[in-house]
Amino acid sequence: MVSYQEALPGALKRYFGFDSFRPLQAEIIQDSLAGRDVLVVLPTGGGKSLCYQLPAMLRPGLTVVISPLIALMKDQVDALSAAGIPATFLNSSLAPGEAAPRLRGLHGGEYRLLYVAPERLVLPGFVEDLKRWQVGVFAVDEAHCISDWGHDFRPEYRQLATVREALPGAAFMALTATATTRVQEDIIRQLRLREPARYVASFNRPNLVYRVAARSGAYGQVLGFLRERSGDSGIIYCQARRTAEDLAARLRADGIAAGAYHAGLEAAERSRQQEAFLRDEVRVICATIAFGMGINKPNVRFVLHHDLPKNVESYYQETGRAGRDGLPGECLLLFSAGDRVKHVRFIDEKPDPHEREVARAQLEQIVHYAETGGCRRTFLLAYFGEQGAPPDGNCGGCDNCLSPRETWDGTLAAQKLLSCVIRVRQQSGFATGLGHVVDILRGGDTDKIRKWGHHTLSTYGIGNEHSRNEWGAIGRELVRLGFLAQDADRFNTIEVTPAGRQWLRERRTLTLTRPMAAPDRKVRAPRAGEIACDEALFERLRELRKRLADERGVPPYVVFGDVSLRHMAREYPVTPAAFSRISGVGERKLAEFAEVFLAAIASHLDQHPRQEFPAPAPTVPPPPPPRRDRSGLATTVRDTLDLLRSGEKVAAVAAARGLKESTILGHLEAAVQAGEAVDLNGQMPADECREILAAFETHGRSLLTPVHEALGGRYSFEQLRLARIIHGQTTTAP
Repeated sequence: MVSYQEALPGALKRYFGFDSFRPLQAEIIQDSLAGRDVLVVLPTGGGKSLCYQLPAMLRPGLTVVISPLIALMKDQVDALSAAGIPATFLNSSLAPGEAAPRLRGLHGGEYRLLYVAPERLVLPGFVEDLKRWQVGVFAVDEAHCISDWGHDFRPEYRQLATVREALPGAAFMALTATATTRVQEDIIRQLRLREPARYVASFNRPNLVYRVAARSGAYGQVLGFLRERSGDSGIIYCQARRTAEDLAARLRADGIAAGAYHAGLEAAERSRQQEAFLRDEVRVICATIAFGMGINKPNVRFVLHHDLPKNVESYYQETGRAGRDGLPGECLLLFSAGDRVKHVRFIDEKPDPHEREVARAQLEQIVHYAETGGCRRTFLLAYFGEQGAPPDGNCGGCDNCLSPRETWDGTLAAQKLLSCVIRVRQQSGFATGLGHVVDILRGGDTDKIRKWGHHTLSTYGIGNEHSRNEWGAIGRELVRLGFLAQDADRFNTIEVTPAGRQWLRERRTLTLTRPMAAPDRKVRAPRAGEIACDEALFERLRELRKRLADERGVPPYVVFGDVSLRHMAREYPVTPAAFSRISGVGERKLAEFAEVFLAAIASHLDQHPRQEFPAPAPTVPPPPPPRRDRSGLATTVRDTLDLLRSGEKVAAVAAARGLKESTILGHLEAAVQAGEAVDLNGQMPADECREILAAFETHGRSLLTPVHEALGGRYSFEQLRLARIIHGQTTTAP
């Protein structure tokens, strides 16, 4: 019998055309095939979909994918069908009569994947259908939607818990690209995940360049940006629907194929605009935040924010739609301090005080991001709790690292501002907002200043050397430096912190960062992740791909992604065998497309000489291979074995090594498969082992969940794995 672990590489190449997994994919798939619940937090472009699509072809039964993205289900299914994977969807977009043959196919076991929206789960009789279809796994996509602590809460996701009750034998996989620790815990609780394996990948997207520019003549900035990237596809996010429509119209008038998308359009028009973008019929979509979640278009080369997003989570998710294929992507935010004022007005209209508090705090974080003079990548990683600062402090992929902003001696300005905040507190006994402090410094004549007598302060009118906007930027930088604290619960009032008071006493010099300027169009960032190739051939293959996609009624990336085309235009395959080695070419696509693409490449070579290219630099430095001893075991596995052989229990070894028990058991499984002898009889009472083994004999040894359920949940998944190892059992394909 071939084990799942042995079958994975061949299945990956056969169905998806890839020779290797992305980080964490193999581990996630193995846990899923073992019947465990899994929580997956991978960045956009990290390969979440493959984590449930590939196991669906190896395990028996149906995998049900729950997604809020009705408009994109067809594209997902088209892509799977093109790869030879039987999949379908059921949603409200189907015309009368279209659902019946799909239901017959589901009853006949013809499909391995079914895509549905969460609302369908409560339709009469649907859960009973799911029971008949022998569902093995529910994959919950965009799982952060279940948490009201997330940035895109959808109440309909809460009903998924009823499915868990109705089909207790099915495992769950929850997937998302953006989830703080708090949201992760909420997902686990709301979905009732059972001792889930949790995989949280790095939030770093090294192929993306992050830039922020002062908005100055926004349309001219946008038009110049697009003209420098002719042929590239991208998204422009706008705060208002009217802005999205007006911007798209002006771009079309200037010869750029642009569409508009927002929630105010009729459903049919939204679908038409989205389809045109996915099929490369328009290269730019001007949209509100209503557009984009789950967009499966891998060749989005840029995301431009015309306006300030409302929080860092939204910004990260929206920028993450660029460069999903690993090729370079650019993220530009046009920022004006006035954006903050607009958002504050919307926030103040919220009736719920808690919502206002959260929204204010989130707004201040995205403003800090926009104004920081430090590494933007480090800021984003730290926001999500990841320590990923480059050793030399320079990520090489953001404007502040590529072209550090000018600094200036802000000692006197900081002294004036901090002193003014202290004087207000001393005289009035309360704190005020930054705007009021700036009015005092600039000698303003406002109702509040007269009412509270703040025109009598010694700091009144001492700050006319800076504009109101400049003082605002100085104040917000002092907040970032920890000299001022801003209380979102008290209308963003500011107070001088102990660190700020200490700095005033010590009279140390303080260096501040100049505000950002409009970008220099002559400066282009390095294109991390670029694949050098014959650009003329690449364009020819793009045209061929578009024609083939139009003939089939699918988006071009369903035929091949840009990565595959660039490898073709770099390696010039001229035989089916060479074509099969191109990344993204699986069995089905080899049979369907090899002849026509090979002919195009041969024709190009008849007219043009073959070009030579240097080896591409890796986007991310490859991790060092695990050290191994003479027996071929990784050193970390050997370290675990040494402790187990000394008589230590699995839990004690995990604690001593700072690892999870599941990791220690993985080491043990690898050692047993390698033929290592280790006495495990003292690891578990003999009667417990016998009871668990009897359940395995009844329910099979491949999946843990049926055994866990049969034993009434009295044993953890780690105990079940340990018992299976003790008796020399490994996960095998049915």
